[in-house]
Amino acid sequence: MLQGYAVIGLMLITAILMGSVLLLLGRLIRPYRPTPAKLQPYESGIPDVDPPKTRYTPRFYIVAMLFVIFDIEAIFLYPWAVSFVPLGAYGYVTAVVFLTILLAGLLYEWKKGALEWV
Repeated sequence: MLQGYAVIGLMLITAILMGSVLLLLGRLIRPYRPTPAKLQPYESGIPDVDPPKTRYTPRFYIVAMLFVIFDIEAIFLYPWAVSFVPLGAYGYVTAVVFLTILLAGLLYEWKKGALEWV
C-alpha cells in the first residue's frame, strides 16, 4: 500500500535535493562583485525619476477573473462531451444542472454590473 507513496516521496526528495544543489552550485560558481550602483533598487543603477504608472482599475481584474473562471468551466464540458453516450441520462442531467448553475452565475454577474467595462 505504501509503494504508491514511495514514488511521490522519492520525487519530493529528488526535487528538494536537486533544487538545493543547483542553488548552492550557482552561489559557488557565479561572480559576486557588489558595487553601490548594483545595490540600488534598480539593477541599471538609474534612480526612479518618474512616478510609477497608474494602476489598472479593479474592474479589469474582475473581468479577467470571470473570464478565467468561465473558461475553466467550459473546459470541464469537454470530458462530458467525449463520454456522452456511456453516461446516458444521468450524464445529461448532471450537465444540464452544471450549465444551469453556470448560467445563473453569469446572469448574477451581469446583473451586478461586473461585466461592464466603463
